[in-house]
Parts: sequence; structure tokens; C-alpha cells
Amino acid sequence: MPNYIEPVEELSSHDRDIHRTLNSLKEEIDAVEWYHQRAVTTTDIDMKAILVHNLEEEIEHACMLLEWLRRNMPGWDERLKIYLFTAQSITAIEDHAPTDSSEPKERSLDDLGIGNLKNISL
Repeated sequence: MPNYIEPVEELSSHDRDIHRTLNSLKEEIDAVEWYHQRAVTTTDIDMKAILVHNLEEEIEHACMLLEWLRRNMPGWDERLKIYLFTAQSITAIEDHAPTDSSEPKERSLDDLGIGNLKNISL
């Protein structure tokens, strides 16, 4: 498991579970990529079937982890409700997502949506 960036003793059990889940999700996504590449490049029909089966299993695992995050880590539920299962342009969704004022966001392509970072004292 990758190292913690903060002292592990300062993290709650729940925070360590979040860490485990996020790392497991990364691993599942990597496995999806590996099986995908292998499945699309093999010329053996039987091997392709095995690889596609494995690919689908890894997607299932990744989805389970996303669902755990949705239920257990703030921010995931709200964002997944905005971006998943919609037919809208993925990049246009954010412009129409509700904000604190329930008004659509209007941004230029030069704006990353993080505000002005100048004159911020740390």
C-alpha cells in the first residue's frame, strides 16, 4: 500500500479506510487498462474471452469502490449525482450544475474555477 503523506497515527480509522479505498480504486483502474489493452490486441479468440471476462470483473470492483466512496467520503455523492448517468456533454455539465446560488456557472476557458490566487497569505 502506498505511504501515507501524513503520520498514520493522526488519521482516524475511517480516514485509513478512505486511504485503502482510494488506493484500491487506483489499482482496479490500472487493471481495467491492462485487461483492455490485452483484450483488444490478442488474436486468440479464447484468450480474448478470458481477458474480457477479467476486464468486466475489474470494472465491477471499481464500481463497488466508487459506491463505497459515495457513501462514506464527503463530496462524492454530490458530484456523482451531477456527472453520472446523463446524456449532456460531460464538459458542459459543470456550467449548468447548481451552485450555492442555484445559478448556472459562467466561466471563460482561461478560468480554472479556482478563483484568484494572488494576494493570498498563508
